[in-house]
Amino acid sequence: MDGLRSRAHRYPRVITGARPQPTSGSVSTLRGASVSVDVRWVKRSLACVVLAGLAATSALLFWAGASRNARIQRLRSEGVEVPVTVSGCLGLLGGSGSNAAGYECRGTFRLAGHEYRTILPGDGLLAAGSVVEGVAVPGHPPLFSTAKVLAGERPSAGVYLVPALMAGLLLASVLLAGWRLRRGPGAEPGR
Repeated sequence: MDGLRSRAHRYPRVITGARPQPTSGSVSTLRGASVSVDVRWVKRSLACVVLAGLAATSALLFWAGASRNARIQRLRSEGVEVPVTVSGCLGLLGGSGSNAAGYECRGTFRLAGHEYRTILPGDGLLAAGSVVEGVAVPGHPPLFSTAKVLAGERPSAGVYLVPALMAGLLLASVLLAGWRLRRGPGAEPGR
């Protein structure tokens, strides 16, 4: 019994239904340390990251569009016809892997005494051993297309539409940020 009494004196009795007393300190303070965040710095940092990403994406899309147009133009102006022998095709699966999404066919061709292996553009199934008309640029063998695909391709200014819109959005954002900085933090709106 003495053991129970000594325990009772060490541990206070818990009263159910008692409400905790409000504390006088900040909830964000833990053992004397507090957390302070400069919200303006966070906003500016996020804005800079978004603007840098927008600039990089816009530049990458401009480059991709220019590269595509240059490849088409070069194939049309410098390309020579080459017969391509289909070596085989693999089925491509889409979605969850239960439906066919097309085919990737490979072939070989000879140009200037060298044999090259390539992936044929398009997603149609071609019989192994069949011959397809191709167009390749001498001295630059990776630049290749089938004659059928190349016939439907044209250099286009349309490839620059999305990157131009992104660059315009970037420019407008930078101008707006510069205007806000010039106005100053204490300026009232509308003045």
